[in-house]
Amino acid sequence: MGGLQRLENRLEQMISGAFAKAFRSAVQPVEIAAALQRECDNNAQILSRDRRLVPNDFKVELARTDLDRLAPYDSALAEELTRQLQEHADQQSYVFPGPIAIGFEPAGDLTTGRFRIRSQAQAKVSSNATHTQVGRARAVLEVNGTRHPLQPPGVVVGRGTDADIRINDPGVSRRHVEFTVGGGPEDLTIEVHDLGSTNGMLVDGHRISRTGLRDGSQVRIGNTTMTVRVVSDV
Repeated sequence: MGGLQRLENRLEQMISGAFAKAFRSAVQPVEIAAALQRECDNNAQILSRDRRLVPNDFKVELARTDLDRLAPYDSALAEELTRQLQEHADQQSYVFPGPIAIGFEPAGDLTTGRFRIRSQAQAKVSSNATHTQVGRARAVLEVNGTRHPLQPPGVVVGRGTDADIRINDPGVSRRHVEFTVGGGPEDLTIEVHDLGSTNGMLVDGHRISRTGLRDGSQVRIGNTTMTVRVVSDV
């Protein structure tokens, strides 16, 4: 039995056919599952002979009529779609940079029965900073929906466990870049420099090894973009 057939069987057992009735003339869950698989297949990036990186954050865009029908079952469906997508990834030797996230959103340009998948690779980000430290910081680094304080003398960002901010992105080196922070209350200075990483970094779209940063500056390493935010009043 294929993965898509198992998905249909699990959904039927879980919701006793209610979902199938609601979606009889609209988008079918198995169609969404197949589209998620294709999204991974079409966006796979080679890491090595046996490993390929694929997106892990998915937005399923639907017509409002379909989204309303889906609403009572969206959590259950997302859970089953996640399980099915993980099975597909295991079979294809795909690697997700972080947890799989599947959400459903309305799209005004879609009619009943039509849907669209948008995806991105979003690495898991962690650090030892507390909420208090983030709240008191004069500058923070925004990474994949998380905020991390930029405090003197600075922080190291990388994939390794010894980095201050850890990003589970295969394109990021163990110690990839260092942000240095200095200056007084009125003259905060922030710089970033590459620590000899394999893939280098882009700052506001330009490949560079060291430069000063300002509020809104974006630093990209691997598949991850980090944004500097300077807090005016702390």
